[in-house]
Amino acid sequence: MAKRPTPGLPSRKQVLEFIQTSETPAGKREIARHFGLKGQEKIALKALLKDMAEEGLIDGRRTAYHRMGGVPKVTVLRVVDIEDGEAIAIPDNWQPDDATPPPRLRLKESKKGGALRSGDRVLARTEETGSGWRAFPMKKLPSRSDSLLGVVEMDGGGKPWLAPVDKRIRNSSPIADLGGAEEGNLVLAEPAGRSPRSGVKVTEVLGDPLAPKSYSLIAIHKHGIPHIFPEEVLKEGEEAARLPLSEEKREDLRHLPIVAIDPADARDHDDAIWAEPDGEGGFRALVAIADVSFYVRPGGALDREARKRGNSVYFPDRVVPMLPEVLSTDVCSLREGETRAAMACHLSISAEGKVTSWRFTRALVNIAETIAYEDAQERIDNGTASEPLQNLWGAWKLLASARDARDPLELDLPERRVLLDEKGRITEIAVRERLDAHRVVEDFMIAANVAAAKALESKASPVVYRVHEPPTREKLIALREYFDSIGKNLALGQVITPGLFNRMIKDISDPGEKALVMEAVLRSQTQAYYGPSNAGHFGLALGSYAHFTSPIRRYADLLVHRALVDAFGLEQPKPKGAIPDGTGLSDKDRADLSKVTDAISQSERRAMEAERDTIDRYVAAWLAGRVGETFRCRITGVQKFGFFATIAGLGGDGLVPVSALGREYFSYDEGARALVGEHSGTIYTVGDMLDLKLAESNPLTGALKFEPLDADGQAIEPRGKRPPPKRKSKPKTQGKYAEGKRGRPANIRHQGRKRKK
Repeated sequence: MAKRPTPGLPSRKQVLEFIQTSETPAGKREIARHFGLKGQEKIALKALLKDMAEEGLIDGRRTAYHRMGGVPKVTVLRVVDIEDGEAIAIPDNWQPDDATPPPRLRLKESKKGGALRSGDRVLARTEETGSGWRAFPMKKLPSRSDSLLGVVEMDGGGKPWLAPVDKRIRNSSPIADLGGAEEGNLVLAEPAGRSPRSGVKVTEVLGDPLAPKSYSLIAIHKHGIPHIFPEEVLKEGEEAARLPLSEEKREDLRHLPIVAIDPADARDHDDAIWAEPDGEGGFRALVAIADVSFYVRPGGALDREARKRGNSVYFPDRVVPMLPEVLSTDVCSLREGETRAAMACHLSISAEGKVTSWRFTRALVNIAETIAYEDAQERIDNGTASEPLQNLWGAWKLLASARDARDPLELDLPERRVLLDEKGRITEIAVRERLDAHRVVEDFMIAANVAAAKALESKASPVVYRVHEPPTREKLIALREYFDSIGKNLALGQVITPGLFNRMIKDISDPGEKALVMEAVLRSQTQAYYGPSNAGHFGLALGSYAHFTSPIRRYADLLVHRALVDAFGLEQPKPKGAIPDGTGLSDKDRADLSKVTDAISQSERRAMEAERDTIDRYVAAWLAGRVGETFRCRITGVQKFGFFATIAGLGGDGLVPVSALGREYFSYDEGARALVGEHSGTIYTVGDMLDLKLAESNPLTGALKFEPLDADGQAIEPRGKRPPPKRKSKPKTQGKYAEGKRGRPANIRHQGRKRKK
């Protein structure tokens, strides 16, 4: 005899429908309230929910049920990927009974929590839609991977600790599980429990932290840079590399003596150039760019991975490429003497240096010669340059004259270059020399980038612009205050142009002051970004600008190539095999470029931070053997806790804490960006040149510490400090941890504990 249903009790279908559509967590109480259940009906509901759970229809606890195989209405999610600027997350604790993969949820943007990145954890409200799961972040949670890259150290009692490699993190963490790691290993770790006292557990051993090639590895893991290609990406790359180059719909330019001028150690060659006189005082020119869009097509695994990476990342010892090496350093690279697919930009340059017309085609090219910048410059200087090289310099002089008339921002800031030997050891850190050969290539590239932007505009096609907006009023006010402090005037009522800054810099004769003003102008600039809306390029003094010339290493350029394919009918024949069809923009990108441009702008900033961090570590390693020496330094920043200084001609930023300035009290003048001595009137301000002694140099963190000297070149006695509590460890010795009083490494304190005052 069948059991009679309880009056008012909902069906299984109704319960499931309510659980899936409820805006709040749906527990037993909420289900009963929604269906108006009372008394015996609530008891029957409890039995119904138990039956549904046993039947595999629902899962969860009585306070929050969700459909089996689904996700609770409110749960903790972990970001695992970024697609088109949108975070993709999975449930943080996914433990299904079978091998079902966790559902992927698209996290809607949250203005409160800021941009999300891979590894972040959020408490989120979820919902299932016809197109899949999506989630709405409620609160960003402490990430289990934040600041958990470090070095294993042992205290006097043999207890392991994780010493962080991030100079912003002061405290070390006790290690609960070494995971096979040994003292001195560079490791990845994660919290061993919810409480900081639970310590951390090692999840991956990375090797020797002081090995020459570890500094870039630290930056890769710290910034979450994807550096291992999935198998499906490598497989598609191999298949793409075998695509035949048909002469159909390609212009044959293999007869032209096209030249590639690149760094001597370049691994890939995106661009090559050619020019010849037009008989009227101008030049016909060609900028040939690797046709990456032919090999990397929308919708494929290659494209998804390149989109996620956004760009290649360059370190002194390695490159983390955007594309697999079979493409980036082989098939797509414009190698000397080999036929390659190219996107060709034909330019007409007038006698006044203006680009009067342009044309884009797909082409076949054969590079006549690949020349290092230094070699090209030497040939020009000693009169042994070939006719193709002489023509390039002739065309460049016209482009340079037009550039001078445009008066873009000229900030001649030194670029540090780390030179390594075959074993990865530092041989030299020097400032990269700026040659005319660099300017030749740069001006040809700028001309092609402008042509690409204007060509797409002429077809009303989507454009990925490279945007550099003018300085904001707030930054200009700060710059004016700084100029006032050094006796210079910046009137904000006038039109602010790059030329205005150039004239101010040109009028300064003192090299130290000029460098200081250039850095101040640089700080006033907005950060360039990629976007589908044109706001011009202030720094280059250009109205329309796109990146077209480096598709091997920048996804933005690949998108511009695809847009040109669509706009000028440059599609190629459909390939055989599993390679996706179509080399133009995807329907998704054609409809809205904003998501992908936001994502690649973030990837670019990530790469810049990682590259800068790595250079800092190399500089610190280079200086580690010179602790105690005195260096000529320039103050680059002042805060109330001290000032930052950079070694002139070398770089390497270090701190001079205010306590090291002596027994005198120093007040902070925010407007003048200076520390002022209360009795002596001694002033330390941005731009000052002074001798400082290198006190510490930590290659693991890239941090330097300086000590000031008195007029006689002697160390200034630091201001006395209150004796530390007994539990505080002794200072760290150079290169290793000294043993503290309580048997653990010096400078190591229990995570989360603060010193009592």
